[in-house]
Amino acid sequence: MGSRVWSYAEPAYDLTAQQQTPYADAVYAHAKTDQLSLMVPGHGSSKGSAATALDSFFESEITDYDLPLMLDGVDLGPDSPLVHSRKLAAEAWGADTTWFLTNGASQANRIAAIAVRGLGKHILMQRSSHSSFIDGMLASGLSPSFIMPNIDHDNGAAHGVTPQALEEAFANSTEQIGAVYVISPSYFGATADVAALADIAHRNGAALIVDGAWGAHFGFHAELPESPARLGADLVVSSTHKLAGSLTQSAMLHLGKGEFAERLRPLVDRAYSMTASTSSSSILMASLDIARRTIATGYDDITKSIQIANELRDRLRADPRFGVLCDTFEGYDDIVAVDPLRIAIDVSKLAQNGHWVHNRLLKKHKVYCEMSTATVVVAVIGAGAHPDIDRVMSALDECAQAAGLLGDNPTAEKAQLPALPDAGKLAMLPRDAYFAEIETVPAAEAVGRISVDSLASYPPGIPNVLPGEVITEQLVSFLTAVANNPNGYVRGAVDAAVSHYRVVKE
Repeated sequence: MGSRVWSYAEPAYDLTAQQQTPYADAVYAHAKTDQLSLMVPGHGSSKGSAATALDSFFESEITDYDLPLMLDGVDLGPDSPLVHSRKLAAEAWGADTTWFLTNGASQANRIAAIAVRGLGKHILMQRSSHSSFIDGMLASGLSPSFIMPNIDHDNGAAHGVTPQALEEAFANSTEQIGAVYVISPSYFGATADVAALADIAHRNGAALIVDGAWGAHFGFHAELPESPARLGADLVVSSTHKLAGSLTQSAMLHLGKGEFAERLRPLVDRAYSMTASTSSSSILMASLDIARRTIATGYDDITKSIQIANELRDRLRADPRFGVLCDTFEGYDDIVAVDPLRIAIDVSKLAQNGHWVHNRLLKKHKVYCEMSTATVVVAVIGAGAHPDIDRVMSALDECAQAAGLLGDNPTAEKAQLPALPDAGKLAMLPRDAYFAEIETVPAAEAVGRISVDSLASYPPGIPNVLPGEVITEQLVSFLTAVANNPNGYVRGAVDAAVSHYRVVKE
């Protein structure tokens, strides 16, 4: 689906330089010195009880590599190994500048929201954005107008924004828009036309932010979609730990090379300082350095990962009890490419829902999938990972046998979540509602009131209501059902059952 702009046959970076890991090497070299630490971290990188306990747990000398910041020869100065490693990452992903983050892509989203406030107050944003971007929007005081993505209502899947929808949003706006925020790829592997979206945003004087959290591996293989930074995006949120191989909670933020680079660089620098820890983990940052080298030079390993993913899809298609969600993507005009390393397994023919299958895979078979909806279980294969798909298929077979088929049991009632709720009317600016005087009311009394919270059902963490939006009966029914589901969780709720809501006091 869609043509590739860049082929790995002619990599857009120096492959020899990408073999280096300057920061990780510097951390290793420092760890091997005969040091006596009289500073943080408190374990002292020594063989006292604190360090010994940690090393024993991890079955390694992990404390030796847990360094504080501001060390000469590691991260201090304009030509430090850390700076060198960030430059290599920018080159690999096609960016002007890259920041290493140790608080995940959530930090990247908050940075982006704070930084683009310097381009103007008004932003056009995809309504199915991650809650972390909403958090940044609240901090910066952005005034949003929303663009609805294409929605697969049958499978509870939000996809992407079409170029036409963005053109219409600009045409209908009465404000000067400073930035646009979209998600690509989606949780289900659907990739939007980033190049076209960037062109539209730029023609209207706005920067384009792409939440590419699930596409950190894009651009490193001919069968993968291109890196958004090379397609014209101005800021790219990259959750490197998700499919590109770094440790959990490590991520990157990429600044594109376009017309907004000079304006955005100092804004991002300041927003980074505001959101980053002054004790960022050297272990997490070293893992980013190593993951960048691995993915930039690991074409053959990525090829094998894609082959495994393709084989799993083919085996699912050959089994009449299952399907593959991406086979339905041709019906959505926002989707121009598909991430081959994301396998959304359609289990709608079973007499149990996707959450049941997800839970059984985990508890009975120790097969951990990323997320589920009422009809789909989503599996991901990291770029360079080579999982045993015989074990996956065997586990799915057992689940299907235990669940039974709808056709064999026509009276079976599948426990389904209600349809994704439509967004309520934005009655107040999100920041104004967030800081308004509040009261807490029972769920039944919350309908028609203005929310002061951002409430997001997990998975996948997309807000169902924002501060300033009117709470609807449809929303209350949906979040109650999520909270009552064994795999459900609502971020930001007053209580786990979502029995009460915080609203603007009347």
